[in-house]
Amino acid sequence: MFSFFKKKSPPPEVPSPPATIAPPMAQPAAPTPTQPEPAPAPAARQGWLDRLKAGLRKTGSSITTVFTGTRIDDELYEELETALLVADTGVKATEHLLHDLKRRVKEAKATEPSQVKTLLADAITDLLTPLQKPLSIGDHHPTVIMVAGVNGAGKTTSIGKLTKHLADEGLSVLLAAADTFRAAAKEQLAVWATRNTVEIISQQGGDPAAVSFDAVSAGRARGRDVVLVDTAGRLPTQTHLMEELKKIKRVVQKADGTAPHEVLLVIDGNTGQNALAQVKAFDDTLGLTGLIVTKLDGTAKGGVLCAIAREKPIPVYFIGVGEKLEDLETFNAREFAQALLS
Repeated sequence: MFSFFKKKSPPPEVPSPPATIAPPMAQPAAPTPTQPEPAPAPAARQGWLDRLKAGLRKTGSSITTVFTGTRIDDELYEELETALLVADTGVKATEHLLHDLKRRVKEAKATEPSQVKTLLADAITDLLTPLQKPLSIGDHHPTVIMVAGVNGAGKTTSIGKLTKHLADEGLSVLLAAADTFRAAAKEQLAVWATRNTVEIISQQGGDPAAVSFDAVSAGRARGRDVVLVDTAGRLPTQTHLMEELKKIKRVVQKADGTAPHEVLLVIDGNTGQNALAQVKAFDDTLGLTGLIVTKLDGTAKGGVLCAIAREKPIPVYFIGVGEKLEDLETFNAREFAQALLS
């Protein structure tokens, strides 16, 4: 199990002086150079990398076929440009990657298409690295996380998965069922609350802002570590619903002047460039602090992360490649680039 976030370390305790002084204990011998080093990554992470490679196959297959030829020429770059655009990398990110790639090829004096593929992975990694950031928990008590997204993006399911991992890390979580717009949303969140043995604040037909206020107030009163606010799914073109999101944020701030501490948007990787439009619209409305990108296993448009990095570089905290709990993991730029071109 991997920590999905960075917890603030508690201040070190000052030990009280011992009543008696014990004789010094023998120190273990220092390891010799012949001792094996610990494994760089546990098996669970390797399992995730395998799933990520499989999940990105639809996106990466059209790109990797470009490098099956024998020459590095204009035709290769033209085919690569087309493949990147088909993967919904976007015009700006595609232009950036091609310019950067040609520079790397020249500096490395590459002569084989396979070398260009490796250099492309490096270029994608550098482009995506600004998106790589851990979710920090513990700077505020409770840490209030507001989650938005359009219907069908996997918002409530992602909240449930995140709740599970937070609870497994020993953190107390309180859920706010503020998605009163979608039928059965409250019931879906309640299932996750029961499954994870966490509390949930909800109201029958209640106002979303009022539910959010009650949850944050309850989280503070009960000493919870995290309050997760599930807001109604909506399209950015639905002005009245976007205004409701603003209201929820204002009301949360009344319950806690420092909140919300994180405003996350869940986007569906299948939607490609439309996902970028959602990021821009929701950021204008709420001031996003992070993204969760879901369903990358079912799309050939996973290149949209490159478009986001180039045009709206908001941190991507988590990516998902399936429905299972372990199919949501922290985003790592190098892992993503290598899996994409594997």
